[in-house]
Amino acid sequence: QVQLVESGGGLVQAGGSLRLSCAASGRTFSSYVMNWFRQAPGKEREFVAAISWSGGRTYYADSVKGRFTISRDNAKNTVYLQMNSLKPEDTSVYYCAASQHYPGPYDYWGQGTQVTVSS
Repeated sequence: QVQLVESGGGLVQAGGSLRLSCAASGRTFSSYVMNWFRQAPGKEREFVAAISWSGGRTYYADSVKGRFTISRDNAKNTVYLQMNSLKPEDTSVYYCAASQHYPGPYDYWGQGTQVTVSS
């Protein structure tokens, strides 16, 4: 069993930056692919980024490529999402998810953290 808790969301102006964190419980964190998704009001949940268990491979949605960076610290059981050059359209609830493979299926989800980008 893995429990995921996101943090780091908030309100930021367009062009600003935020770093999201997702802390995982359980000793098997390092064996999972970790993913970030987001969901805006009235829209479907969409993939944002993923990182392999070792951190050696990363994957990004085209909409965030070059602006967002996913990373992980297996010693701290934490995955991060550094978000730069934020745009109002990045406003969403951001979720982390754990999977045994990329892309999915997804075994565990966090509760989400709100990111709001003002224009």
